[in-house]
Amino acid sequence: MTDPAFDADTLRERALTTLTTARARTTLLTSCVEDPDLTAQHSPLMSPLVWDLAHISNQEEQWLLRTVGGRDAMRPEIDGIYDAFEHPRAARPTLPLLPPTEARHYAAEVRGRVLDILESTAFHGTRLTEAGFAFGMIAQHEQQHDETMLITHQLRKGPQALTAPDPDPVPLFTGPSEVLVPGGPFTMGTSTEPWALDNERPAHRREVPAFYMDVTPVTNAAYQAFIADGGYDTERWWTPEGWAHIRQHSIHAPLFWRRDGKQWLRRRFGVTEVVPPDEPVLHVCWYEADAYARWAGRRLPTEAEWEKAARHDPAGDRSTRYPWGDADPAPEHANLGQRHLRPAPAGSYPEGESPLGVRQLIGDVWEWTASDFLPYPGFQAFPYKEYSDVFFGPEHKVLRGGSFAVDAVACRGTFRNWDYPIRRQIFSGFRTARSAGTV
Repeated sequence: MTDPAFDADTLRERALTTLTTARARTTLLTSCVEDPDLTAQHSPLMSPLVWDLAHISNQEEQWLLRTVGGRDAMRPEIDGIYDAFEHPRAARPTLPLLPPTEARHYAAEVRGRVLDILESTAFHGTRLTEAGFAFGMIAQHEQQHDETMLITHQLRKGPQALTAPDPDPVPLFTGPSEVLVPGGPFTMGTSTEPWALDNERPAHRREVPAFYMDVTPVTNAAYQAFIADGGYDTERWWTPEGWAHIRQHSIHAPLFWRRDGKQWLRRRFGVTEVVPPDEPVLHVCWYEADAYARWAGRRLPTEAEWEKAARHDPAGDRSTRYPWGDADPAPEHANLGQRHLRPAPAGSYPEGESPLGVRQLIGDVWEWTASDFLPYPGFQAFPYKEYSDVFFGPEHKVLRGGSFAVDAVACRGTFRNWDYPIRRQIFSGFRTARSAGTV
């Protein structure tokens, strides 16, 4: 009997929904400002918004129209311009980019032809078409660039351009600060999630000693205590590289924070506000997360520890897709999809809690782990080496869980993100851990 989740009509509808959702978000992010803001580079760390817009569509054309659909190239002359590996972000404003109106037209024309391809594609026969993988890959790619564009909006100077309702208020979390994650093996990664990307594969058994994990991400109030105790001025909390970095760049607080008398303020999407004490801390680099953990007498969790806390169900000795089970994310589970423009208070979303009692593992803030970004045993690059393979190594640290800026299609219990340990413009926070037997 055919699994209904892999029925062609169901897969086609899922692909259509995820592509449509991604494009609606792309449109919002590129229509809420005037064209000069689309063509400007708001930070050398980021591309002009108009580059992202055309790059999204060029990738869609290359993979869905040319590769899956067998169609002739629409704009082969721009492939090199929108090759992310050929041109670093800082250099992209110097390229002959499509102007905003032409980029929008190109995006619409590509999408129209892709929808024709989607109607006629059989979801079997090749690895790219099996279970609609190529369509899922492109939807995830667009949503990842949507998150990148949201980061650009945060870096952008000027008045507020985006609005969204705040997360629902919740009572101050008074539950336990940590939970014990029992030692033993668990299944890490996946070999069955149809739209999982290559670095999430294959599933394999990992032995993880018992450890304690924070129930919630570290909050702004907790991080302010680290600052008040001289955390940024005490060398012993920092790795040598981290200490050199914060000294060289005069870093004394999370990005976008500034002191105003006795209180901390932050700039968030064009608005200056008091830093909310009960939200997870945001815009900290790996070095800052690691230093805080040392100051607190703890450490960052390894990637395997994070995933075991998020996916292991001890009752059935199995790994679930998400902390709450196998069901796709719903609003009661997690803060995802740019539904809000900020993390929810620590302790929110009890229905998204893992069987071990850990909250907010999905959504709100990307969480730094102690681990370098490395391939799993048996890793195979697919469908191209430049997605994961070229980034493996000690230069990149793994982040897990997703943020409020991540769409559900690009976020699951096995999803792996990575970045340089100096990065702070990303929507990154962390939680801490300790080995069982330590105090």
